[in-house]
Amino acid sequence: MYVAHLSLHDFRSYATADVELGPGVTAFIGRNGQGKTNLVEAIDYLSRLASHRVSGDAPLVRSGAEQAVVRAAVVRDGRTAVLEVEINPGRSNRARVNRSPLPRAREIVGLVRTVVFSPEDLTLVKGDPSDRRRFLDDLLVLRTPRLAGVRSDYDRILKQRNSLLKTAGAARRGSSSQEGALSTLGVWDDHLARTGAELLAERLALVEALRPYVGKAYETVARGATRDDAEVEYRSSFDLDGRTQRDDLAEALLAEVGRRRKDELDRGISLVGPHRDELLLSLGHGPDQDRLPVKGYASHGESWSFALAMRLASYDLLRADGDDPILILDDVFAELDTDRRAQLAELVSGAEQVLVTAAVGADVPQALAGVRYAVGGGEVVREH
Repeated sequence: MYVAHLSLHDFRSYATADVELGPGVTAFIGRNGQGKTNLVEAIDYLSRLASHRVSGDAPLVRSGAEQAVVRAAVVRDGRTAVLEVEINPGRSNRARVNRSPLPRAREIVGLVRTVVFSPEDLTLVKGDPSDRRRFLDDLLVLRTPRLAGVRSDYDRILKQRNSLLKTAGAARRGSSSQEGALSTLGVWDDHLARTGAELLAERLALVEALRPYVGKAYETVARGATRDDAEVEYRSSFDLDGRTQRDDLAEALLAEVGRRRKDELDRGISLVGPHRDELLLSLGHGPDQDRLPVKGYASHGESWSFALAMRLASYDLLRADGDDPILILDDVFAELDTDRRAQLAELVSGAEQVLVTAAVGADVPQALAGVRYAVGGGEVVREH
């Protein structure tokens, strides 16, 4: 799988842009602020309907424009399809495949798959639990696109339930009747348990599948490490007691919601469910050594190695599913020392398509020599 052509309209800094691409390595070279990252961000957006740089869609639309359009010709197994997303902040986005509209924009998710390495990857190890939950859910959706709907449903249920908890809690504190709110809350408890259990079961299975790849990748990128040094573990907001099946998890989640009812009413928020879970990342040296969390204990170099290992593990897992994802290395080489640059370049050089951005051409290792574009002044010009 690779992107053969990228076309932008009012996306980020570009009024229009057309770039020919192909298999192998393509590097976009230009000073910061010239728009090189915008190009690869657009391709990643087609993959996930989300940006690796910002949480909302509004910054993706060029100042003064009402909408942005990202269009790409994607080649898979020798067949070409044209994917298009119309980004409408504050309104529903629209998606098309070969000019035919899709019923919902999210149905385009997963038709092209990307793995992005960027300076923001340090948030995987140093950021909040929400950053690691997002990492898991994005990978889940790439592997199984229908889970985009499950995640969206869960977010909607959670928002509605939190609103009811605030209403019921306020009614209780004011000594007014809360029977209606509590009765309705029971219905949303069931929704939360059922949908939350499906998301939880998928995350648990994903972490089990990802674990050996993380260990192997860390061994590769961290000098002197072994594959037993890096570990990932899923930590739920309640005791799973070995449960992994959806129905069992739904029953346990519903029971825990009932047990925490008073606390939830007092605080006006949902305290149990996948939105409160954590992906624990830890390091140790040898099987008999105590493990320490990466966050707060790892050195800067170890943190970078772990972040790279997480992305490489994602790439290897997606490849094991049958497709070569498009690899995007966004300004990542400037953050790495010479040895890690060479190691990462060697690891990814065999990918079907690698897209690189760098401020200076010399930052791109020789192993990733290929087509280069100079990016500046709103233009994208092919050099060689």
